[in-house]
Amino acid sequence: MTQVIQQATSTEILNHVFQYRRLIAGPDGGCADTPCAECRAPHEKKVQKYIDAGEPIHFVIPAFPAKSPNETKVLGALPDMGERLALEFLQSFCDHLAHYHAPGARVTICSDGHVFADVVGVSDDDATSYRSELEAMVASFDGSSVGFYALVDAYGSTDYDTVRTELMEHHAESLESLKHRSTLDEQVRGMFNGIHRFMFEDRVAVNPGKSRTKIREEAKPVAWEVIRRSNAWSRLVADTFPDALRLSIHPQPVHSEKIGFHLVRTRDRWLTPWHGVALETGDGMFLTKRSHAEELKASLVWRKNRPSHFVAPHLTLQEVMS
Repeated sequence: MTQVIQQATSTEILNHVFQYRRLIAGPDGGCADTPCAECRAPHEKKVQKYIDAGEPIHFVIPAFPAKSPNETKVLGALPDMGERLALEFLQSFCDHLAHYHAPGARVTICSDGHVFADVVGVSDDDATSYRSELEAMVASFDGSSVGFYALVDAYGSTDYDTVRTELMEHHAESLESLKHRSTLDEQVRGMFNGIHRFMFEDRVAVNPGKSRTKIREEAKPVAWEVIRRSNAWSRLVADTFPDALRLSIHPQPVHSEKIGFHLVRTRDRWLTPWHGVALETGDGMFLTKRSHAEELKASLVWRKNRPSHFVAPHLTLQEVMS
């Protein structure tokens, strides 16, 4: 294969990946619609390495931690149709890349549930059950391109208090340093605002008698700690998979070493299957919060004796996403 053809192929691959970018709000210089060379620059060498080796392109995505404890957002503690749609999408995403690169691709889900379970009000047992159900889902549709990696794989132990401490000792940034960076970096501030909103919403739901102002203040140190732990996990993942392309479930700038990535169609830049529910309209699937589906008078569907998703055949995607 000539160098010119290889470069064209890596460009096609990245342009396909960028169709699913989850971008931060604000001006993008037209890159959201038409990715430029600077958009591709942080990733091209990695893609080229897989092309040259004739190997599947490897992506990693820290994601799928555990269900939110907020019952106004989700249907329960176990994966449902929202997760299934996201996992099936990841398999299809890998299949589609084989159109451009015959060996295709693979995605390693670096599940971070045990990384911050104790901070966000989720038990380690629930995080373990969540991952087990995800693995069963992938097996049920023969998702051969989707794999998993978690704290237990990194440290070989289920003593999660101990391994969390070890993770933070070796990979964490100090709180002071993180807060200082937030005064200089708009992206860090945006991350804090997004995580703080999630923490506030979840704590309001489980503390109905407490002042919203008090909960908002209490959620701030929690958000900082979630970010510290998430960043520590990201550093461990980067060390473990140095050649992999990095996907993120959080919105990212157009020119970034991480590619913000949508897993399921939604109108919310931050919403994920573990913070929402799947809603099937008359013309497609959409991710939203449980409270929104109920406001739309959608009907709950059960599968295998568990709540699965909502249906609203009388509505269109345009109506529910507006």
